[in-house]
Amino acid sequence: MSRSENSLSDFHREMIQFNEFATSTKVIEKAFPGQTIPMYVNEFWTAKQRAAHSLHEISYRACFKPQLPRFFIERFTKPGEKVYDPFMGRGTTLIESALLGRKPVGCDVNPLAALLCMPRLNVPDAISVRQRLEEIPMDMATEIREDLLAFYHPQTLSELCALRSYFLERQASGTLDNVDAWIRMTATNRLTGHSAGFFSVYSLPPNQSVSIASQLRINQNRQQVPPQRDISAIILKKTSALFKDLTTQQRKHLQSAGSAAQCITSNCAETPDIADDSIALVVTSPPFLDIVQYDQDNWLRCWFNGIDANAVPIWQLRSAEKWQAAMSGVFQELHRIVVPQGIVAFEVGEVRKGRILLEDLVIPAANQAGFIPIAVLINDQEFTKTSQCWGVDNASKGTNTNRIVILQKC
Repeated sequence: MSRSENSLSDFHREMIQFNEFATSTKVIEKAFPGQTIPMYVNEFWTAKQRAAHSLHEISYRACFKPQLPRFFIERFTKPGEKVYDPFMGRGTTLIESALLGRKPVGCDVNPLAALLCMPRLNVPDAISVRQRLEEIPMDMATEIREDLLAFYHPQTLSELCALRSYFLERQASGTLDNVDAWIRMTATNRLTGHSAGFFSVYSLPPNQSVSIASQLRINQNRQQVPPQRDISAIILKKTSALFKDLTTQQRKHLQSAGSAAQCITSNCAETPDIADDSIALVVTSPPFLDIVQYDQDNWLRCWFNGIDANAVPIWQLRSAEKWQAAMSGVFQELHRIVVPQGIVAFEVGEVRKGRILLEDLVIPAANQAGFIPIAVLINDQEFTKTSQCWGVDNASKGTNTNRIVILQKC
């Protein structure tokens, strides 16, 4: 019996006996054409919001908790092996992989993903961040976008535009280093929000930016005027918060991982930069059926980083057939790069009030590409109940329950 077979046997046994949060696993047999696989229903990782490492606290829409990739990384990989996320978003899988001593690999069609992830794999020290902020000429704005006064005090906007110009010039000249990249990432995360810890007046939470017209309505309804903010102080405070849990050993892990990391801006169905048979584990969550408007959510972040949001070819797949066809292309590419008997943990969602369960689309697409389904794991936490169609109660339908299809490369 191979190490991989032993690992899967142990995994099935562990899932059946899992009782870490004082609940027993429900095991439900799920039939697919020509096969039946087990579905394990339990609380497999904590529902506590602050249980993850502080370095993950970079907001991004529809991202999963770090406990999800950690669960699979610890069970299916060894230190030094490569872990990949083809829809990396803010880089949760990559950061967690690095913290655990694995080699992170990621891909996303949106250039923002690399800007938000790579600085946390090449972490500077806090003193360098402070010194760099003192050196950046924040009084040298050459172009001010006046319509953004809906969000910002005039002085804050002027400094923000100067900061933007500084980063764009450094990037164009090839002189942008890891300290600049860290400050740019942190500033991107602080652009708008709902407290004094952000550069803006009260707005939506930082994982999505409202339109200028919507912000003007918010200002009118709340009778608010954008206050002046101390940009450097906010960046330093957020830096301190991100560093809070970071140990010396973890910094070493990050330094090693950062030098070996691959962070690709591309369609994940075409990743020639990733070698054949090189990925031990894939942990990912693909874009769901026309639920999240990433381009609208990120328009302000894209502007700050000199990205044309309208030019980013983000998938908006509005039919089950088109979604499945797109995933088929992804699985074909994953089969090329995953090691023999390697594992894919593919988080899917329940959409359209439960009428479509994406695992029903994923498994045929994965089968066709050469993967075999091992199990479906449903992480059922206190704030959500599992779907009626799995044989247990459900008070509400949605994508808030983690549902992970676990596959193995033949």
